[in-house]
Amino acid sequence: MRILVQKFGGTSVKSKRSRQHAIRHIKEALSEGYKIVVVVSAMGRFPDPYATDSLLSLINGNQSKLSNREKDLLISCGETISATVFSHDLLENQIESVALSGGEAGIITTSNFSNAQIKTIDTQYIHQLLKEHQVVIVAGFQGKTENNEVTTIGRGGSDTSATALAAALQAEFVDIFTDVNGIMTADPRVVSNAKKLEAISYTEICNLAYQGAKVIHPRAVEIAMQANIPIRVRSTMLKDKGTLITNAPEADYSESIHDKLVTGIAYVNHITQIRIQEIKEPQQLHVMVFKAMAEAGISVDFINISPNGVVYTIFERDEPLAKEVLKELKVNPTYTEDCAKISLVGAGMSGLPGVTSKIVQTLTNKQIPILQSADSHRTIWVLIQNKNLETALNALHVAFQLEK
Repeated sequence: MRILVQKFGGTSVKSKRSRQHAIRHIKEALSEGYKIVVVVSAMGRFPDPYATDSLLSLINGNQSKLSNREKDLLISCGETISATVFSHDLLENQIESVALSGGEAGIITTSNFSNAQIKTIDTQYIHQLLKEHQVVIVAGFQGKTENNEVTTIGRGGSDTSATALAAALQAEFVDIFTDVNGIMTADPRVVSNAKKLEAISYTEICNLAYQGAKVIHPRAVEIAMQANIPIRVRSTMLKDKGTLITNAPEADYSESIHDKLVTGIAYVNHITQIRIQEIKEPQQLHVMVFKAMAEAGISVDFINISPNGVVYTIFERDEPLAKEVLKELKVNPTYTEDCAKISLVGAGMSGLPGVTSKIVQTLTNKQIPILQSADSHRTIWVLIQNKNLETALNALHVAFQLEK
């Protein structure tokens, strides 16, 4: 049995018209001899009535007094509605299908409600249904505990559901359908000459996703990478094959994956830089500050530690709380607000001199100050003021010839 997993996001299942485009992709895969497992997200986005955030708004969102277990009961309804409506549309198109909840599909998770982890997937029932139907539709984003309680697996959970099912079913491919035609070298809303990537490695897309690119969830990519299952990120509205994510490209893509110096650029904005210096007992300062941040539930990033101080970033939304915490510690922080972190990712930069120099020269030529920097084997980060973000992204995109 040749199995293909296809995941359709919220915009792909939002309306009858968009679902008809999705069904065309299903028909094409069926004509190629596949049995198909379809994973669906909730229909649309806020304020569409069945979107996850719309359901949360019924209980005052994060201010709700409900437990996370009860919240999961509510927000899992969005994907359940989507799965059953999609099954109805397939039946109208004479395609034999059946809809399942995540739990019915055999997805067993931890009991960490609202952010559960997938423990195991029992595929026996799906295999049985695939013998009787052309398509099995699974509600994404959800599973159940060993005690049969409904759980959700966090933001990006439908991507994770799709790749986890593909790994368990030993599928040939995972197709992630969305409203963009693949993965771009940069955000096309900011960089006018951003180009679609024909192919990219698992590691590169993970780095881009963790650094702000939102096309696919990094946890989903890691699962596919471990199982060595190729992912195609595709547009629901087009016939194009999109972007292939793999470490073992097919012949059609063999010329597309090579060690480029930089593969893509991602960014995160709305962040604040905090700088603290202490001449006396600086090591105690490091421990004290990060312990206090952790106890307050504040996520820290872009950490630089020096002998007499520390520099790090937080999300702007956490700044008021961070100021209270640091005031209690009796330290004297300096805050630089409205910052953006740019990440340049590429397998080709590993061990190659001159990449940082080109970044610095490019930004200097545009009179853009660098507030902070760091690097790893495949990623270089720079922190700048958010007002310079668009100029910086476009200049770096040109400097590394990503439009070619």
